[in-house]
Amino acid sequence: MDDIVKQAIAKWPHVPDCFGWLGLDARGDWYMRDDTVQALGNFTQSKGSRLQHEKLIDFIARNYESDTLGRWFFQNGPQRVYVELEATPWIWRIQADGSLQTHTGRAARIQRCCVDEAGYLYIDTELGFGLVHTQDMHLVLRPIEEGLWVPQEVSRASLAQQFGYVRSPQAAIEKK
Repeated sequence: MDDIVKQAIAKWPHVPDCFGWLGLDARGDWYMRDDTVQALGNFTQSKGSRLQHEKLIDFIARNYESDTLGRWFFQNGPQRVYVELEATPWIWRIQADGSLQTHTGRAARIQRCCVDEAGYLYIDTELGFGLVHTQDMHLVLRPIEEGLWVPQEVSRASLAQQFGYVRSPQAAIEKK
């Protein structure tokens, strides 16, 4: 987390959390969701505007974390902006050498991989659980064929519960 963010939290500790305004899609892109977009439906129905400002994207990436309930958020100064997830909290990019990198640029090591009923590949690491980016699927063939990665079958519907993340923090608070 950025030092300036830590200082803002200390200075203003009781800023209310923000829900529904930021989304992460299955390709690792961030989306801003204003009131009009949110009124059109959940994140899978109405994404909003894709963020393109590199410095803002980098700031979000450096300050992207999860809470103890499995809700992922961007710490924006003293305010937590909870993230609506189209798929998983991490989108994995496979590098040419076979190493893993999150959509935020952090390196990770595979602990296990899973495949769902539709053929989507997921990886669990020390950082958490995520979906392999569709453009990188050709890069997973070698480690799978060599037996380095052995995909376990999983049900897509059970992923969030099984791996401890919340896809829609906004929907979770609305249920209360």
